[in-house]
Amino acid sequence: MHYKITVIGLVQGVCFRASTQEKAEELDLVGFVQNQPNGDVYLEAQGDRVDELITWIKAGGPKMARVDKTLLSEGKGHMFLGFKIRN
Repeated sequence: MHYKITVIGLVQGVCFRASTQEKAEELDLVGFVQNQPNGDVYLEAQGDRVDELITWIKAGGPKMARVDKTLLSEGKGHMFLGFKIRN
């Protein structure tokens, strides 16, 4: 499964990218996460347990974050090497 996810809320400056990377690696997912200029976070995640990452994000992600909304769309698989934080 491959998903493109936009996370809206208080998601920058609260270790959201690092926490997402840690959670994705725990779930054996590949992809990336990056901040957006408008304050959102965008990520693409791929793997058998991507639904668990989505559940974690919708539940609020890391402690200091506040997730107001998540936008999801299914994507085509890519050949990602690991799960990276992009600037």
